[in-house]
Amino acid sequence: MPSIFVFDAYGTLFDVHACIARFEKGAGPDIARMSEIWRTKQLEYSWTLTMAGHYTEFWTLTERALDYALARVPSIPQALKPRLLNSYFELDAFPDARTTLQALKAAGHKTGILSNGSPNMLDGAVDGAKMRGELDAVLSVDVLKMFKPRPEVYALVTDRFQCQPADVTFVSSNRWDVMASVSVGFRGLWINRAGMPDEYPEFAPQKILGSLTELTALG
Repeated sequence: MPSIFVFDAYGTLFDVHACIARFEKGAGPDIARMSEIWRTKQLEYSWTLTMAGHYTEFWTLTERALDYALARVPSIPQALKPRLLNSYFELDAFPDARTTLQALKAAGHKTGILSNGSPNMLDGAVDGAKMRGELDAVLSVDVLKMFKPRPEVYALVTDRFQCQPADVTFVSSNRWDVMASVSVGFRGLWINRAGMPDEYPEFAPQKILGSLTELTALG
């Protein structure tokens, strides 16, 4: 197997919805719908701005997306906004995330994150999950001022590790992210926890996995 494993952050290593679910007692059952809208708009803003040739850091887009989601789901108290925003610095890692990174490191592989997240957002999530020691690099698109799935973003990995694209296994729960990684020559693995239908047949992942734990069995 290639010796460099690079992971998407949000939805792959970190559960963007689990932390929000903690607010259900004060916000009611609509919190799950609000969380889905929030995440969808967050990504949409990153794509549309990049296509239009503009950049606004991910933290600002995250707040704007939350404003939109709260407007769409008015049953959620506006007073929760600061706490909801702060949850991005307290995200839960998926239960198998740290153990998977530890297993890869123990096997001699290098590991990293490549994310749309702003550096301070990623630092908060990584340190909160106590993953810093399991990662060789935490790469943010902020240095390029453009978001995934632009191919220039994935070149951050080959530049950082001084390697060829074929040396990289890229792991993401986002099928569009896997598509973009495969298109630049990475070995793409799709973590399909929800059993979603496949897409982008021209850029198929090498494997579709139901969890991160399955990744360590591939070697």
